[in-house]
Amino acid sequence: MIVMKFGGTSVEDGAAIDRSCQIVAQRIERRPFVVVSALGGATNALLEAGKLAADRQLDKALAIATSLEQRHLELLPSTVSDFTKLRELLGALSAIGELSPRTLDLIASYGEAMSSLIFTHRLNELGYRAVHIDARRVMVTDDTFGKAAPLLDLTSARLEEFARPRIQAGQIAVMGGFIGTTTSGITTTLGRGGSDYSAAIVGAAMNAEEIQIWTDVDGMMTADPRIVPDAYKVKEISFSEAAELAYFGAKVLHPLTVLPAVDKGIPVYILNSRKPGGTGTRVTKDAGPCTNLIKSIASKRGITVVTVSSSRMLMAHGFLRALFEVFDRHRTAVDMVATSEVSVSLTLDNVAALPAILEELKPLGEVTVQDHLALICMVGNNLKYTPGIAYRAFGSVKDINILMVSHGASNINLSFIVAESDANNATQKLHAEFFGEFDRKIFEPPV
Repeated sequence: MIVMKFGGTSVEDGAAIDRSCQIVAQRIERRPFVVVSALGGATNALLEAGKLAADRQLDKALAIATSLEQRHLELLPSTVSDFTKLRELLGALSAIGELSPRTLDLIASYGEAMSSLIFTHRLNELGYRAVHIDARRVMVTDDTFGKAAPLLDLTSARLEEFARPRIQAGQIAVMGGFIGTTTSGITTTLGRGGSDYSAAIVGAAMNAEEIQIWTDVDGMMTADPRIVPDAYKVKEISFSEAAELAYFGAKVLHPLTVLPAVDKGIPVYILNSRKPGGTGTRVTKDAGPCTNLIKSIASKRGITVVTVSSSRMLMAHGFLRALFEVFDRHRTAVDMVATSEVSVSLTLDNVAALPAILEELKPLGEVTVQDHLALICMVGNNLKYTPGIAYRAFGSVKDINILMVSHGASNINLSFIVAESDANNATQKLHAEFFGEFDRKIFEPPV
């Protein structure tokens, strides 16, 4: 069997859904299990409606719900009952004036719950035997609302119980991604981009032959084609390289996606639903050798650097532990770290808890903050032990100010921080430096 995940742009309207259904139909003999995202833009709209309702702007929240309802009813009239429940929930939120993470998950879950029903209905209308699998019956998670962690043993058992017999009977299983439920039946979400994660969990639990991520791009690229128009498609890349790129800004693949697949050695393909004849990018445990030093360049904007300086740090033990415990208490991840004798700089891409973090850091030393920064990440094989890689990289951007560097911590990653205004220029210069020639076994030029 195979797992096929379709993103929001692949199910954004009737035409996109029909196109995706035909892609599934062409692979019926491979026993597909389909995972779908919400209709394009639906999740953002649902979250906005919830926040407006909690802010007692119920009219605006209901207007968003009405707009979403029109889109969904055109595709499946029976979703009217879901919107009746959604309006009741928004009304209750407005009365309470508060929006908890638990309730936010419930609101967000409507998108995938309805899109999966729509996709199942359309497959059946087209004459294919499809069955809907409610993710809330099979995807069991903890209660970390907003970013719930799947309980893999329970999830695997439920997939075997509810999905395996239907797949073996020749039916196309269709499930909404992103959503799950606690052991006590409370709706959760896996976090933004979690539909990819759902697909990988299903693939790993059911020992799939491969996992296909259908999106609106041809695959992973050597750089964002909006920044570098002549970027090449990467035909094959390792799991570790793909995970680094995903974490540092390549949004084609959700970083958690690779983890369940790595454990089982299941290849992941990134494919374009608008060009279903393409070969896409194959993400596998061990990619083939490449004559290019760099596989791809990613960038992540909205980076903030926090620097803590203190003479007490000099030759003292326990300082770094105290520093990182602050970030741990506020559940805030750190991307890069640079240290000197008397200072530590850290990069963050989530500053929701920054005011509280800064208050706790002040007793440790002088704290400064720089924002509107970007992280540039170059990924390739054996960068740590390749002489001259840093010379070439920084020589190509010698007219751009580099604020922080991370090299050597990872064998496949060289990263640095620049001002956001310099991010595009830096990416273009690096691409010109490292992709003047390219390995045709690994890269494919744009058509």
